[in-house]
Amino acid sequence: MRIGAHVDSTDPLAEAAARAADAVQFFLSDPQGWKAPKPREDAERLRAAEVDIYVHAPYVINVATLNNRIRIPSRKLLLGHADAAATVGAKGLIVHGGHVNAGDDLAVGFDNWRKTFAYAAESGGFRVPVLIENTAGGENACARRLDALARLWDAVGEFEVGFCLDTCHAHAGGEDLLGLVDRVKAITGRIDLVHANNSKGAFGSGQDRHDNLDGGTIDPDLVVALIRAAGAPVVVETPGGATGQAADIAFLREQLGGEQRPA
Repeated sequence: MRIGAHVDSTDPLAEAAARAADAVQFFLSDPQGWKAPKPREDAERLRAAEVDIYVHAPYVINVATLNNRIRIPSRKLLLGHADAAATVGAKGLIVHGGHVNAGDDLAVGFDNWRKTFAYAAESGGFRVPVLIENTAGGENACARRLDALARLWDAVGEFEVGFCLDTCHAHAGGEDLLGLVDRVKAITGRIDLVHANNSKGAFGSGQDRHDNLDGGTIDPDLVVALIRAAGAPVVVETPGGATGQAADIAFLREQLGGEQRPA
């Protein structure tokens, strides 16, 4: 099982080595900005690396919204990030499920997701798998609760779309981790990546606040059991820099029966 971490984008391979990580996830541009990603000088090195590469799309992207000033730039930015992710050999592009504003029809948000994939198909489709991630908060979210996720997959299921399951988001969003893999796979048919994070916020709090695996409000054994059931690669997005994340990776390897990679 490949286990890695979300790292600074300056030198992802050095960050991987510092954590003895099999995989890294990073941003290609400002996660809170709308600028398109720039070509990376280390693209060839990243493509050739034994470390698996994942790219996280900017947080500002929200293709579900009914607000044209956000939705249309979001579609373009998501497509641009998929193109850029392909140049570094990424195995997937993770993007949050998005939401509609209070009072707006959530059904339109799901259809806007469908239109996003249709829009991409007009230019040949996404060059890397797009992994939609469940989110922690919001009453108008497309991928917080499983009933909404089912409606989302009804809209996008005709396309090749993946799923990223975040343990903190699920717990804070009010979904019990026990048996969650089976419930998710009954909807999506797949889990392509697990974001293994503990949660500072309580169950159902809606708070997207990650903690290290030995802290927070989630029993670490539940996170381990979920990962084992999912059988997917793992990325920790936990605090503490290289030291904190290396400890989380080592903990997961120990619990899952894997050997610790040499630093």
